[in-house]
Amino acid sequence: MNKIRQVLRLHTQGYSKLKIAAQTGVARNTLKKYIKAFTASGLRFEEVNTLSDKDLEDLFVKPEEKPLNNKQQTLFSLFPAIDKELKKKGVTRYLLWEQYHKDHPDGYGLSQFKHYYAQWKAQVNPVMRMEHKAGDKLYVDFAGDRLSITDAGTGEVKEVEVFVAILGASQLTYIEAVMTQQKEDFIGACENALHFYGGAPAAIVPDNLKSAVTCSSKYEPSINETFEDFAGHYGTAILPARAYRPRDKALVENAVRIMYSRIYVKVRRHIYHSLAELNTAIHAALQEHNTAMLKGRNYSRLQQFEEVEKAALMPLPVLRYELKKQCFATVAKNGHVSLGADKHYYSVPYRFIGKKVKLLYSGHTVEVYYNYERIAVHQRVKSPWQYSTDKEHLASAHRFVSEWTPERFTSWAEKVHEDVKLYILKVLERKQHPEQAYKACMGILSFGKKVGHERLIKACQRALGYGAYNYKTIQKILERELDLKDTPDETDQLKMPFHDNIRGEGYYH
Repeated sequence: MNKIRQVLRLHTQGYSKLKIAAQTGVARNTLKKYIKAFTASGLRFEEVNTLSDKDLEDLFVKPEEKPLNNKQQTLFSLFPAIDKELKKKGVTRYLLWEQYHKDHPDGYGLSQFKHYYAQWKAQVNPVMRMEHKAGDKLYVDFAGDRLSITDAGTGEVKEVEVFVAILGASQLTYIEAVMTQQKEDFIGACENALHFYGGAPAAIVPDNLKSAVTCSSKYEPSINETFEDFAGHYGTAILPARAYRPRDKALVENAVRIMYSRIYVKVRRHIYHSLAELNTAIHAALQEHNTAMLKGRNYSRLQQFEEVEKAALMPLPVLRYELKKQCFATVAKNGHVSLGADKHYYSVPYRFIGKKVKLLYSGHTVEVYYNYERIAVHQRVKSPWQYSTDKEHLASAHRFVSEWTPERFTSWAEKVHEDVKLYILKVLERKQHPEQAYKACMGILSFGKKVGHERLIKACQRALGYGAYNYKTIQKILERELDLKDTPDETDQLKMPFHDNIRGEGYYH
C-alpha cells in the first residue's frame, strides 16, 4: 500500500510513468492500472492518502467480483453437502468429485473442483484452519467472563465459572455453569458433556488449567492423575493444547465468543438463586444456538451432529465415573490404615504391616495400593473411630480371635456335653459384656484337650453345684482331682479347708 501511495504522489507531482517506474520499482503495466483506477475514482491524492490500507486495497488491488455462471452456481449449491460428507472417515475430495462428475458430466474437472471448494470454504468459515474428523476431538475450556447467582436469603451475589465444550466436526456445543474450576467441578462438567453428546470422542483437548494438566510442556505435558483416570474410564485420551498457542483450540475459543452474544445476553436478563436455575436458563438458550442454521449452510449444528458425528462417537460405559481422591498412610501393627477424611480404619493383608500405602477413595469405595498393586478394597464407611475388617486380611491367630462369639463358644461346649454348655452360658451371663468372658470360655473349653472331656464334664457339674462360674473354679477342681486321684480317702481331702478356695470363702461341702 505504501508503494501505491508513492506512485500516486509522484503522478500528482507530474512525473512521467517511466520515471515513476524507475524510482518505485513498479512495473509500467501495473502503474497504468493504478493511475487508471485513481482517475476513475475522481478523488484527489489528499483524499486517497487518508484512506486506510484496507480501503486502499479494495480500491486499487481487489478484483471486481464477477457474478457466478450457471455451472458455478450448481457447484456452489452442492458444497454444503460435500463439506458434510468430507467429515466422515475415508471420504476424500477426489471421491466426491467423481460422484459430482458422474451426476454432472459437463461440470468442472478435479483441479477446478478443488479450487472452487477452497474458495467457498474460505467464505463460509474463514476462521477454521483445521480439518476435523467425526468423533475425533472434543475441545473444552472455561469462559473468561463469569455469570452469577444470588443468595435468596442474604442477597449475596456469587460469581460462577462457565464451562464450554464443542465437538470438532459438527460443532455441537455444550455449556454448563459450575462453582469453580477445581478438579471436581471440571471433571463433573466434562462427564455431563459426554452424556449430553451420548458418546465419547477419541480425544479431549483441554487448556493447560491445573485441573487437567499438572505440568505443562511443549512436547510431553503431565496430565492430572484423576483426569487421566476419568479419561480411562470413558476410553478416551487427553491431548492438552500447547501453552500460549490459542490456535490449538481455536474452535472452542470461537465458541466462547459466540456464546457471549447468543447465551450471555439472554441469561443475564434474569436473577437466579441457584446453580440449577442458572443452568436451566443456559440450556434453553443453548438449544436455540445448536438448532440455528450455520452461516452459508442449510443445516444446523444439531442436524450435522445427528447425521455425521453421533455414530462416530464411542459408547459410554454403564456406570458413571466416580471421582477419586488420594492420600497416603502407614499400615498400623493391627493391620489397618486410617482414612483421615472419615477417621475410619480399613484392613489390609497383614504382610503389609509397617508399609506406606496409597488410598484412593470415592463416595462409595476405598481402594488401597502398594507399589501400584491394589491390595485391598472396601465399601466406604464414614463412621469415625470404627473398623472395617476383611477376615482374609488377618493372620491365622488374629482371624481365630476375630471369630469369637457367644454362639461359637456355646456350640463348642454343646459338642462336649449339655452341662458344659450350661456352665459356659452361666459364665457368659456373669459378665456385663459377652466379650469380657471370651478368654475365660476359651480357657475352660481348652481343658478338654488337656485332661479329656470326661474330667471337664465332671468339673463343670461340680462347679455348677458350687454356684461358682469362672475359669479359676474349673482350674482348681481339675488340679485337686489330679492331685488326689491316687489318695485313698478323697472325700476327707475334699473337706479340707483352704484359703485360696474356689468361691473365695468358707469350705467345700
